[in-house]
Amino acid sequence: MTFDLEYNSERPLMIIPEYGRHIQKLVDHCLALETKEERDEMAKAIVDVMGNLQPHLRDVPDFKHKLWDQLYIMADFKLDVESPYPVPSKEELQEKPEGLAYPKSASRYRYYGNNIQTMIDIALSWEEGDKKEALVFTIANHMKKCYLNWNKDTVDDKVIFTHLFNLSDGKIDLRESEEVLSESKNLLRKPRTQGQNNSKNNYKKPHHNNQHKNRKR
Repeated sequence: MTFDLEYNSERPLMIIPEYGRHIQKLVDHCLALETKEERDEMAKAIVDVMGNLQPHLRDVPDFKHKLWDQLYIMADFKLDVESPYPVPSKEELQEKPEGLAYPKSASRYRYYGNNIQTMIDIALSWEEGDKKEALVFTIANHMKKCYLNWNKDTVDDKVIFTHLFNLSDGKIDLRESEEVLSESKNLLRKPRTQGQNNSKNNYKKPHHNNQHKNRKR
């Protein structure tokens, strides 16, 4: 008695391997059914089985819709059944998403982070006045702090003002300003010694049990 062994290399390629070869075979069988009624009934059964195989995704929005899309993918978009959702096209699902625009701040001065650009945009939207001036210098001081934490222990204020000029597309110009930003030593990160000192002050020696001294001999 002999057995014909079927090697994985000889089997048809699984389109979505996560569902296993048995689901793929069910899809292939559904494609081969002659009547649309039979295909409709089996397609719904396959989707139910697929959903049971991924119960952790049931709370995901449009979970059923995703299952039907995956069914069409495994059928190579050749399945003619009545779907409760719009039938996707191969071109639609294979279309690459549009690339995300790279933040301006990250492309030039990464050490400032993207929040600085947001703060600058807000400052530009404000009317001229004391509040806007205060916000601009707050931004400049924060930029100086970011620069120091990333690069070195000191930086000339003119460098920060030039970076601010560039990030604001030339709309905030403090390069000729006589104002002075906070000193570097006040902006640099300081070692956490306060917590250590408090822990020492709060430390109390344990009370020893002196009952043995009062014992009667």
